[in-house]
Amino acid sequence: MGNRKRYAREFQLEAARLVVEGGYTYDAAAERLGATAWSIREWVKKFRASGELPPAARVVPDAEEMKKLRKEVSQLRMENAILKKAAAYFAKESL
Repeated sequence: MGNRKRYAREFQLEAARLVVEGGYTYDAAAERLGATAWSIREWVKKFRASGELPPAARVVPDAEEMKKLRKEVSQLRMENAILKKAAAYFAKESL
């Protein structure tokens, strides 16, 4: 239990902003930053309580748009991969 990491306050605030304003999930932010999802969740609570982040009831419009755009990008990447495979298949067939 003595292997606990300490993060700078600025790092904690930016990680919390990724979740609240950036539209990231706790898990995605944790994976990207190398922290735990639990830690980020606690930082969000702490900064919301201090007033440095908007309260949970208030939805940040950009965060909602970011979620929607991330989903769309994921779908477009999947469609692009399918089209590449189809093009390769038909290119082989025409030889």
